[in-house]
Amino acid sequence: MGRLTRDPEVRYSNGERSMAIARYTLAVDRRGRRSSNAEGQEQTADFITCVAFDKSGEFAEKYFHQGMRVLVSGRIQTGSYTNKDGLKVYTTEVIVDDQEFADSKGSSDNGYTGSSKPTPSAASTDGFMNIPDGVEDEGLPFN
Repeated sequence: MGRLTRDPEVRYSNGERSMAIARYTLAVDRRGRRSSNAEGQEQTADFITCVAFDKSGEFAEKYFHQGMRVLVSGRIQTGSYTNKDGLKVYTTEVIVDDQEFADSKGSSDNGYTGSSKPTPSAASTDGFMNIPDGVEDEGLPFN
C-alpha cells in the first residue's frame, strides 16, 4: 500500500488485440528503523514500480491520480537491460494482479487535485459506496 507519485503512464500494445499497459510508482512508507541516503537525509519510503495490464491498466488510467493511496497485490518481476552508456541496469517491479483504492471516497486526505476529483455521489446509509455510472463490473479491481 502506498501513494501514487504521479499519474499512471499508459500505452497500448500493437497487434490483433490492443491492450492497455499502465506503469505507476507507489511511495511505500517504511516501518521501523530509518535509514539514511547518500546526502545524509533519512529515507522513509521505498518507491515501487507497478505494471498493470489490460482491464487493470485501463482502470488505473481512468481512476488513479497522483497522491492517491492504493493497495496492490501481485508478483515481483526482475529484469535487466544495457543502457545507452553500455551499463547494465537491473529492474524490479510488481506485476499487478489486484489493485484497489485504499482511502474512502469521502476522505479529505485522498490526494485528489483539481478537476480530476470524481463527483461524490449521495452517501449510502448501508456502508457501501456507490459506483459511478458507466463503470463496468469487470473493470473493478475487487471482482
